[in-house]
Amino acid sequence: MVETRLGAFLAARRARLTPGDAGLPTTGVRRVAGLRREEVAVLAGVSADYYTRLEQGRERNPSPSVLDAIARALQLEPDAREHLFRLADAPIGDVPAPQRPQVARGLRELLDAWPDTPAVVINRRLDVLARNAIAEAFYADFARADNYARMTFLDPYGRTFFADWPRAAQSCVANLRLALGHDPHDRSALDLVAELSERAPEFRELWERNDVRGKTHEAKTFRHSAVGELTLSHHAFDVRGSADQQLIVYQAEPSSRSAEALRLLTMLPRVTVR
Repeated sequence: MVETRLGAFLAARRARLTPGDAGLPTTGVRRVAGLRREEVAVLAGVSADYYTRLEQGRERNPSPSVLDAIARALQLEPDAREHLFRLADAPIGDVPAPQRPQVARGLRELLDAWPDTPAVVINRRLDVLARNAIAEAFYADFARADNYARMTFLDPYGRTFFADWPRAAQSCVANLRLALGHDPHDRSALDLVAELSERAPEFRELWERNDVRGKTHEAKTFRHSAVGELTLSHHAFDVRGSADQQLIVYQAEPSSRSAEALRLLTMLPRVTVR
């Protein structure tokens, strides 16, 4: 097998990440430094065989959206991400590095003031910009809880976590349509739509319906591997001073099974704030 510069770069960067860095379980005996190829493939939403062929130099033409997914999985800095694209001879400008909006300090402190209530800040593209400790535990089973659309369509756990997955999928697509209505030239939103259209046939079918809808307030049911099923209502609040940010707060009926499940979430080990 002939090792390519691209393959060597991917292998080296994979070796620098621990499972903990990527939010993956750390149990069992590990025979390789850093992440396994299969783990990077899961994080990037590609098949293990495809990623292996990429590292081994048997796959020479990865698409920009696949490269961007791998860059996110390997947590590449902007310069390293550009280097990845150059090694793959891919157009860097087609998939620009995402800019992560800043969440105001006071808003982060507000999230932390609700230890028993999952709360997150998202933008119109459904990127998760901030979350409190209990929300971290709520989404702990996802490989990367960074964007609701990717979590719904690309992470296999999404189909278990969202009890009514078709409804969650329809909502994500309609929300993204609304985001592009606010800014039809939003490069990050357009790239996200292109990525999901390429990798998720269900997304492509729903996108063609042209449904448009913002966040609703009806209760939703979720399945968590540690605390079981939760039915939660939620409220969305626009963030003053940040036109594209929303605060999402989840609540359970008092004294309900779901309220008890939320209490158990606060007791799970390794609950941290990102």
